[in-house]
Amino acid sequence: MNIVLCGMPGSGKTTVGRALAALLGKEFVDTDEAIEREHGPIARIFSEHGEEYFRTLESGLARELAARDGLVIATGGGFLLRPENRAALCAGARVVFLRASEDTLVKRLRGDGSRPLLRGDLGARLGELAAARTPVYEAACDLAVDTDGREPVRIAETIAEELK
Repeated sequence: MNIVLCGMPGSGKTTVGRALAALLGKEFVDTDEAIEREHGPIARIFSEHGEEYFRTLESGLARELAARDGLVIATGGGFLLRPENRAALCAGARVVFLRASEDTLVKRLRGDGSRPLLRGDLGARLGELAAARTPVYEAACDLAVDTDGREPVRIAETIAEELK
């Protein structure tokens, strides 16, 4: 069975996902990293082809990953917004929503210019994205875990224990 981590940018999906995969002896896949390996930097994809093209790349990857088993998958922040991605990737998987406060997200993401949807007023953009995305994450998840002030290894241990 796959474990899918979802949450806002900066919530810790990649860091916690690596720790969780190591703890469970599973393969780790970061969807943003996988797309960048195949297609180049996400910022360039957005600027040259637009967000809709990027979301289509995510949908193709969702189908590929759904055909595999035994993965810990860290999804990009918008990956689960498309119903077809949720249907493909979450069916038969355990979905974990990593939650973090807006203050924590701002601290973690300040100075990170690689995220096209976070350009401008970072706090305002995060607030807008959270309003749209949090209900999707909550509806898709089997487990929600707070990440504020916690070490990634401890969060991974909590997830492993809760999903037993």
